[in-house]
Amino acid sequence: MDPTVVDVIVVGAGGAGMTAALAASHQGLDTLLIEKSEYFGGSTARSGGGVWIPGNYALKAARQQDTPEAAKTYLDAIVGEHASKIRRDTFIDRGPEVMDFVRDHTPLRFAWVTDYSDYLPESPGGRPAGRSVEPVPLDARFLGAELDRLHPPYSKAPANLIVTQANYRWLSLGMRTFKGPRVALGVALKRIIAILRKRKMYAMGNALAIGLRKGLMDAGVPVRYGAELTGLLIEDGRVTGVKVQHDGSEEVIRARRGVILGSGGFEHNLEMRKKYQQAPIGTDWTTGAPSNTGGGIEAGIAAGADIALMDDAWWGPTIPLARGPWFALAERNLPGSMIVNSAGKRFMNEALPYVEAVHEIYQGEATGVSHVPAWMIVDQRYRNRYLFVGLGPRQPIPGKWYQNGAVHKADSLAALAAEIDVPADALAASVARFNSFAATGVDEDFHRGESAYDRYYGDPTVKPNPSVGAVDHGPFYAVKIVPGDLGTKGGLLTDEHARVIRPDGSVIEGLYAAGNASAAVMGRTYAGPGATIGPALVFGYLAAEHIAASASSDSGRSSAVQTHQQESA
Repeated sequence: MDPTVVDVIVVGAGGAGMTAALAASHQGLDTLLIEKSEYFGGSTARSGGGVWIPGNYALKAARQQDTPEAAKTYLDAIVGEHASKIRRDTFIDRGPEVMDFVRDHTPLRFAWVTDYSDYLPESPGGRPAGRSVEPVPLDARFLGAELDRLHPPYSKAPANLIVTQANYRWLSLGMRTFKGPRVALGVALKRIIAILRKRKMYAMGNALAIGLRKGLMDAGVPVRYGAELTGLLIEDGRVTGVKVQHDGSEEVIRARRGVILGSGGFEHNLEMRKKYQQAPIGTDWTTGAPSNTGGGIEAGIAAGADIALMDDAWWGPTIPLARGPWFALAERNLPGSMIVNSAGKRFMNEALPYVEAVHEIYQGEATGVSHVPAWMIVDQRYRNRYLFVGLGPRQPIPGKWYQNGAVHKADSLAALAAEIDVPADALAASVARFNSFAATGVDEDFHRGESAYDRYYGDPTVKPNPSVGAVDHGPFYAVKIVPGDLGTKGGLLTDEHARVIRPDGSVIEGLYAAGNASAAVMGRTYAGPGATIGPALVFGYLAAEHIAASASSDSGRSSAVQTHQQESA
């Protein structure tokens, strides 16, 4: 029996893959989307859903003044040589068009996340007010039974409890501000209304995945679940299809025009992580989709592709709970917390953007003083004031967190030091010095609170530094911190059209990659909230566009040849 033949095969039903498939379909290409798991959404569905694409319609609607030149200056400053300038510039130039496309062909609408700072806002071109947008919450009833295939979240929340990124900032502050309780009340009222009206409301990454999936349904793009990529079909140096494992047997699916890999990173492939990344490393600390085991990357390597940034990831300080990893975000920025290493000493600005923070954690291995695990030290005042790992202020910490060693508690700093096996005198000295910085508002050692990003998740009621507060009200807590991630950064090297390239710079014809299957256009850093998803959408779209343009060009050449032959006859 002849194998299936389509124009374009897209591998992976995450943000990159679904955008690519949607764009290919609207370019008039017969498109098939294959997905390894039984779910759509991938890591995108498990994320905060932020999208960092400067100059898009939602930012303009919010009257955010920005220019492409400023955004390019910013990426030039923070990314540097770790990704090509033409890729960076293409991302900035074409991004707004991609956002318009998503708006026009899906139910998704985006809104500015007010004042959510770029992650390195003091760099040239950076914006303290930020460039991040997020999906407007939507009612997913339009998906029908397909909604059951939405990728499960990595942390549970009650049905219809809609918390946006913009909400989270205020909720994390508990009752410390007037806005916090108002936001909490609004979230509760919206949930009640949704339940009464029998809605199925979703926000953040869930909303993004749902909206893209609806776009595919409307466009008639088939999605084949449970189809794992096992290799690429290569003929005369060109990728002409894929080999997949489906229902216990291997199938070959041919692609007339091209294959787009949107299959995610390799965060759940222990062998690859040990091969390419710095120890200590594993697969237990990532919040990426479990199906992300690097199949697309390995297939590209086998086809002769170049790779880059394989040692890096979308890192984040992570708390290894018994139920799974918790990506620590606001917890690190709030006053009354500090992080120490195995020697009981601070070693970084705890409020650093999460990729930069884990880079600092891994620096410890080079100096001989281990920062893995590190320990976040907080006091009871902190616990009384702020949301912590999903727990409300004053809410008791579950016994399982103590039992698995993720959290320790003691009445004194000396007793806490004994619990986590760090020198008691060093811990006491570190806390005393940190408390002196809280009094002056100036962190003389690591400059915490000086960046607009540090202050975004800080407590505006704490003066003079909203990110630095004393740790002096017992009992005290030590929370284990490990180098977790949202997914890996390294992958197949691509050009500005998302074409996969070889080590000699030549293009592997017919093969494209986007999202975490490709080496990050953000290089070793992270521009701002949504700087993973933004490029995934853009380069997924550009891959489809290039395939369509190539198909049109081939058709034109074919017609010209036929005309010439007829005229010659």
